Amino acid sequence: MKSTPASPTSGSESPKKAVVAVIAENKKLLVIRRSEHVIAPRALCFPGGGIESGESEQQALVRELQEELDITCIPDKRIWFCKTPWGTEVAWWAASLPADAVLSGNEAEIEEIYWMTPSEMLDQDDLLSSNRSFLEAWRQGEITWNLKLTSADLDDTSD
Repeated sequence: MKSTPASPTSGSESPKKAVVAVIAENKKLLVIRRSEHVIAPRALCFPGGGIESGESEQQALVRELQEELDITCIPDKRIWFCKTPWGTEVAWWAASLPADAVLSGNEAEIEEIYWMTPSEMLDQDDLLSSNRSFLEAWRQGEITWNLKLTSADLDDTSD
């Protein structure tokens, strides 16, 4: 008899929860390349990670960016929610950085740090699928928030 592997949310376990930071400056978004030592190695994505037991989404966002980039972000508001095909519930948060923030990637988690336009992100073959879904939802007008970018910037290919 063939057995089916258990999913991350099988049985009575609660689904895994995560947060993502969407940070914009000068019409570009903060993007990281994950290290080869984490899940989805070397993929491009927005910074973020898992919510630990007892944490709020905002607390997890601040902790994750502190761990990954050695910065203290300022959560603004939740702008989107999705559930990945493998069952992780992801809260997407608009956030900002203090004016004096200096990004420094934790080599155990981050290989590189970029500022990319949404169009540049969508052109990347190694962009995580959930990030692509977020950008497409934004392009289609499903996501609106008071950020330094508009949905028209998604189609802008000029610098």
